[in-house]
Amino acid sequence: MRDQLVKAMQHNQIVNMMYLAKSGEITKRRIKIIKIVGETFQAYCFVRRAKRTFLIVNVLAIIPVVEKGREVV
Repeated sequence: MRDQLVKAMQHNQIVNMMYLAKSGEITKRRIKIIKIVGETFQAYCFVRRAKRTFLIVNVLAIIPVVEKGREVV
């Protein structure tokens, strides 16, 4: 999972993340990774509209957000 997080950070991607919270609840977050330090990473969370620190081991899945452009013909 760490490799996927590093790749997303290097490409400056916004990702959807499934995360296991401390309470045991599974949450879905849209984040942009700022930095990775040891076993944690800091990211801007668009759901909370704030910087948050997450544990890498609690990340269940990440999926890059693909924005489709609209064209007027």
